[in-house]
Amino acid sequence: MTSIDPSLYLKNQQTHTSGSSTLEKDDFLKILMTQIQNQNPLDPMKDQEFVSQMTQFSSLEQMTNMSTAFQSFTEQQNMSSLITYSGLIGKEITYSSKDQGELKTDVVAAVTQKEDGTYVELQSGSLVDVQDVTKVGQKNGSGKQET
Repeated sequence: MTSIDPSLYLKNQQTHTSGSSTLEKDDFLKILMTQIQNQNPLDPMKDQEFVSQMTQFSSLEQMTNMSTAFQSFTEQQNMSSLITYSGLIGKEITYSSKDQGELKTDVVAAVTQKEDGTYVELQSGSLVDVQDVTKVGQKNGSGKQET
């Protein structure tokens, strides 16, 4: 009987990382195909095991697709609020000033989308969170605000 070369033990093998510690659906398919190609012909994989693994793959693929769709939906919702608030451009708004705690009035020059929310840029140069707007009106020629 011959002995096994100790350098072949798993604990002595070097591990190689590809940069990512998560398995993608392509990785799962590669593992499954390798497993099928290298199975013992005298003891092939049972149908139930194969179906179970295919079900797991299908679930993984559906979760990945849902995650992608949800991310796309979130991005569209952010753009939707920008389009919604663009109707404020040229309107006179009243907003609560956080630094002084008083109500101020100014005309909206632009709408800006940032990571933390949607803001209106005023003609005075101020940037106001749309959550702070308390009143919106149409400015008429006499300088009085119409609501």
